[in-house]
Amino acid sequence: MRKDIKLPKVENVGVAVIQEQNEEKTALVYNVYLINFSDQKLTNLLISSKGYGINQANGESVKTSVLRHSLGTVEPGGFVKIEPIMDTVFGLNNEYWVSYYIDSKIFDKKYIFLPETIKEENLIKVPIINEKGVLIK
Repeated sequence: MRKDIKLPKVENVGVAVIQEQNEEKTALVYNVYLINFSDQKLTNLLISSKGYGINQANGESVKTSVLRHSLGTVEPGGFVKIEPIMDTVFGLNNEYWVSYYIDSKIFDKKYIFLPETIKEENLIKVPIINEKGVLIK
């Protein structure tokens, strides 16, 4: 049965929304990254992302499209860009479901940025990337 399957606990892997300058250095943009804080390589990295919640203006339920990303391998102490994120969805729950292998073991974890947590006063200097952002580990 499904309840009998024991997945190993995810440790030393984080998802961060990073504030960056656009290519022309004229505006701030936000990108989502996966960061490998461990000393082991992550392989067969798969991530699905979606947003959901309530529109504060009219009280209606909102859901974004589900996006799926196959990102290959992330070396120890490395990071990989998942996707850009628009500031218009910061008022929603932004969910990133991450699955990967270390050796032959599969790891799986859901990271959720709650509404209004991605804002200026919550930004920190994110380790490894060394840019301002919001990190869930």
